[in-house]
Amino acid sequence: MIKRLLIACWLLLASVAAHAQQDAALTRQVNAFMDEWHDDAAHARMAYFDKIAQDGVYIGTDKNELWHRDEFKAWAKRFFERKAAWSFKATRRNVYFSPDRSFIWFDEILDTPNMGPCMASGVIRKTAHGFEIVHYQLSMAVPNEVNGQVVTLIKQAQSAPAGR
Repeated sequence: MIKRLLIACWLLLASVAAHAQQDAALTRQVNAFMDEWHDDAAHARMAYFDKIAQDGVYIGTDKNELWHRDEFKAWAKRFFERKAAWSFKATRRNVYFSPDRSFIWFDEILDTPNMGPCMASGVIRKTAHGFEIVHYQLSMAVPNEVNGQVVTLIKQAQSAPAGR
């Protein structure tokens, strides 16, 4: 009886360890995919848009920036005609999975030279051909201490006459 219990415990621990190794490997793959995606933009490689699903959505920092992939690609084309589009470097990323590992979601803190610290979250779909970004949302990380000042600036910008 004790022998069977020990064998069952060992099998359970082995299963949990194997599952943890699989999750760690998938997390490494996701991190590499996202780091490459950010690097594609930093070096103005059009492969950046290939990593976004055909039905994918990119939400930028402006309230009017809700782009479907092909609209986003058309809008961003001018930036990708240069040597660099924009530079985001993840300094922290948390990765989570659906039970069947077909959907992955994440949040990340980004270091950006032009916008300061940013935060983003996204959803990735795992397909037979690899990963594709289904949803990505970028936001500027505004410290609570200056939030009131930022809100005031936004209200001023929204109330300014057009073309100003």
